[in-house]
Amino acid sequence: MMVFDIQPYERKIFELIRLSAEQLEFPVYVVGGYVRDRLLGLPSKDMDIVCIGSGIKLAQHLAGHLRPIPRVAYFERFGTAMLKHKNLEIEFVGARKESYRADSRKPIVEDGSLEDDQNRRDFTINALAVSLNERNYGEIIDPFDGLHDLEEKIIRTPLEPGKTFSDDPLRMLRAIRFSTQLDFSIERSTYETIKKYRNRLNIVSKERVTGELEKILRCEKPSKGFVLLEKTGLLLNILPELNNLKGVEYREGKGHKDNFYHTLEVLDNVAKVSDNVWLRWGALLHDIAKPATKRFHPSSGWTFHGHDALGAAMVPRIFRRLRLPLDHKMRYVQKMVQLHLRPISLTKQEISDSAIRRLLYEAGDDIEDLMALCEADITSKNEAKVKKYLANSIKVRDRLKEVEAKDKLRNFQSPVDGAVIMKTFGIGPSKEIGIIKAAIREAILDGQISNDYEEAYKLMLVEGKKLDLRPLRC
Repeated sequence: MMVFDIQPYERKIFELIRLSAEQLEFPVYVVGGYVRDRLLGLPSKDMDIVCIGSGIKLAQHLAGHLRPIPRVAYFERFGTAMLKHKNLEIEFVGARKESYRADSRKPIVEDGSLEDDQNRRDFTINALAVSLNERNYGEIIDPFDGLHDLEEKIIRTPLEPGKTFSDDPLRMLRAIRFSTQLDFSIERSTYETIKKYRNRLNIVSKERVTGELEKILRCEKPSKGFVLLEKTGLLLNILPELNNLKGVEYREGKGHKDNFYHTLEVLDNVAKVSDNVWLRWGALLHDIAKPATKRFHPSSGWTFHGHDALGAAMVPRIFRRLRLPLDHKMRYVQKMVQLHLRPISLTKQEISDSAIRRLLYEAGDDIEDLMALCEADITSKNEAKVKKYLANSIKVRDRLKEVEAKDKLRNFQSPVDGAVIMKTFGIGPSKEIGIIKAAIREAILDGQISNDYEEAYKLMLVEGKKLDLRPLRC
């Protein structure tokens, strides 16, 4: 039997809402995700309040009873208001009913009853309401048998699923997201309707689609969501590059692994050790260029040479299409994709100081994340093989620590910068400065000189002479 378990502070908030609504003569209810999560025994910081009346007036009235008095944000166009108090974010709205045009997901909104408001909810488990009114305070109002679906761990639409998904196609993604977050199953009719209506997702803004995609990425086991996206066909609409990783091809008895399911295994491995969503994006996209680089050689079998470099080049296009940030976060994901093969490739030969220096230089402060991705990428049914590669990764980690302690190369900056070069040779900004700095950098990375100002300065003079530059006399 589920119990609607709330904290003393929340109970006090409910009482203040009840008193405010009573003075305004608005019937009032708490609905949606807060009710669902509390019935499941999960924490919730978001509270949705529906009243038969003005949600804005109710928010204003409640704010006057709270200390300190919170600022109320209004959204007149939608008839909603929101305030934050302590650890709660409370949104208020008047009960409404919605209707949609076939070519838009923007609803026509009218005032409505609690029943109308529950009818417009996406899933039965999100249509549950709890009365905050004195006559039936605490009563759960469940017109669609959402309590049963919570017990049975089912995602189901309150109305006919075709209408629910046609009205707002984002709900198809939300079904998969909730299934992944809560580890629920999608009811058969609901699932089949997602497959049927998948192309309707094209009318939804990329920002809203990507928001749901990131919520799936943040789940404890994100692979479940991406398997559902693939099986329903939605992945083809959203991220066709990932969808194209599916399948295994055989020639002359030689096959390669299914790179789609390998990618999801890597993603889950990363999720076990990091909640960094950008590292999870790196895991999701790390093999994205394998279809384009796949080649078969009779002697060696299947290869994917250059998929790391091409994959990194594909990242900006994917980020641009999904309306993801085109800034340092994108460059971080590019770096993860570009370098994900490097740590393990080092173990296939003697691990030289030079190779380690270059890895430290290129990865910088992201070296730990890169190593986590590299180790997550070690997947095989052959346990001995996995054990061997993990042991090799530990060797790389040890060498990274040794070289970093000795050479201080993380986030490398040349000991001799452009200003010193210009002052020494009496020149302005020019290509010669870049040539000299590159020569110093390569010499340090190759171990020809130390990461030291004096040695770098001497090499600068040598390289300047090669370019017919002469130092100014003091």
